[in-house]
Amino acid sequence: MWFKRSLKRKLSLLLLVAIVFPLLGAGVVTYRIASNLTEKIEKQSGMNTLRQLSDKLDFIINDIETMSVFIIGQRNIQSYLGSDREDISLYSQSVAFLLNLASSKPYISNITITSGNGYPALSNTTILHSGLHNLLENSADYNPTQKWWTPLYENQTTDDGIKRVFSLVRPIRSTDKFQLLGEMSISVDVDEIQEMLGDAAWNETGRLWLINQDNRIMSSQTGEGLNRPLAQLLPGLGDLRGTDGVLKLDQGGESNTLLYYTLPSLNWKLVGVIPTTMYTAQNEYVLTLTAVAIGVAAVLAGGLVLYFTAWVTRPLTKLARKLKSLSPGDPVKQFEVRSTDEIGMVLHSYNKLGQRIERLKSQLQLEEAKKKEVDIQALQAQIHPHFLYNTLSSIHWIALMNKDTQVAEMVGALGDFLRFSLNDGKEFCSVGQEVSHAQNYVHIMSKRFQDKFDCTFLIDPEIQGRTMLKLLLQPLIENSIMHGLKKKQGKGTIFVHAEPRGEGMSFVVEDTGVGMDEEKLIQLRSMLLVGETNEQSRSGSLNSGYGLSSVHRRLKLHYGNGAGLHIESTPGGGTRISFTIPVLEG
Repeated sequence: MWFKRSLKRKLSLLLLVAIVFPLLGAGVVTYRIASNLTEKIEKQSGMNTLRQLSDKLDFIINDIETMSVFIIGQRNIQSYLGSDREDISLYSQSVAFLLNLASSKPYISNITITSGNGYPALSNTTILHSGLHNLLENSADYNPTQKWWTPLYENQTTDDGIKRVFSLVRPIRSTDKFQLLGEMSISVDVDEIQEMLGDAAWNETGRLWLINQDNRIMSSQTGEGLNRPLAQLLPGLGDLRGTDGVLKLDQGGESNTLLYYTLPSLNWKLVGVIPTTMYTAQNEYVLTLTAVAIGVAAVLAGGLVLYFTAWVTRPLTKLARKLKSLSPGDPVKQFEVRSTDEIGMVLHSYNKLGQRIERLKSQLQLEEAKKKEVDIQALQAQIHPHFLYNTLSSIHWIALMNKDTQVAEMVGALGDFLRFSLNDGKEFCSVGQEVSHAQNYVHIMSKRFQDKFDCTFLIDPEIQGRTMLKLLLQPLIENSIMHGLKKKQGKGTIFVHAEPRGEGMSFVVEDTGVGMDEEKLIQLRSMLLVGETNEQSRSGSLNSGYGLSSVHRRLKLHYGNGAGLHIESTPGGGTRISFTIPVLEG
């Protein structure tokens, strides 16, 4: 029977019997008096909404003022503003501090600190245009020695474009000498306040505004009337006296109810309008009758719901008791499934989960055993490089004693090459170390391919000590030798360039080899774009060392999508591979 196959159907039918029929009679009476109750409920609900919004906005105001005090006392800010010379290190640290602070608060648009000594302003974002300067110059309420909440104005930044904001502006003084050092502004994103007002569950047919002490609109539920006097939108609006209140407002022959509530931290107000057509006067007799009718219906419905719900959920109670008695260390017990409703599905799913847990326990034990085996292999692998280094060192000294300098040089270069390649698994090195590693590789390959190529390194001394991802140049040089110069008739040349470029470093490996035709070049570029493996690309010159695809993926992984390889080539004219990476600190 369909009724017994679904717990949801059981509960639905029982609730319909227990609630709908007893409340039908009360519903008829409630329908006739609903308009009488609406006014009181709407006013109370509206005022509660304004209080809740006021608490949220007051928290934001207090949070920003507290944050401003915290920023003023921050050591790097004080040092930067009070320094007798501009300090770029303090500037960078202060900007990073402001960026982290602003990003933690979604309602903060930007934080800007101007220096009294004319140093560059500190800000978490780049401001292209701001209306704050004109506002401070033309406002009679602004006092540079006191904190002040501004009216609305617009900021244009590189991050958010044009934004409407209002700001807390306050002077910054030295914490030890009380000397004026500069000025700070913390801007609040009006869109965030508007979103907060929009999420406030205000009446759909009503309107909601936040106004300042001059009765100008700072934000609204729909974004209407910003920076205009509220009286322009509500003609006939009188003074809003006191901290809160309810007023009658006539507009175009329609009677509305206006509610307002003052923010405790500022003399700003939340103002909401609810159309009076939504409710009428109360009727105590009908209210009493409705309360009695609904009370009787609620008692009857409550008894029926308690009885039938207990009957329906009794299997769940038994299941909970069995699950409570389970011990975490014991095997998961399987339960007998007797029904096909939701409870039966829960038991069936629990049984499958128990089986899965048992399999996972066995798998975990197996993986622990494998992990111990891998740890032993890793320990053995750490011994092998040292043995290899010592062996190569012995060969190097034997060659020197036998006065075979060519073998000694080649073995020494090989040892340095392997030592750098392994390097205890480190990912980064200096540019100088990367170049030395590439030169060792060139030295080894020049012995293998004598009179086949020359290699010239042109490295700007300015970037020698900067940090970069290691093992980038050697695979590119290997590609030039194996796929460009090896197939060339006669001797070729490899040029390795490295120089600073803007805020990054540019590297180029260029050869005078055989090059490649347009079809092969397009295939190679496409292969790098989609990230094919070496096995998928053996026809494309990606099968040497780490390979171009490996270098391309590592660049994108560590430096972002803009740092991949760029390849240019012409048949018989050689190949040019380049990449640019940002400068890393440390």
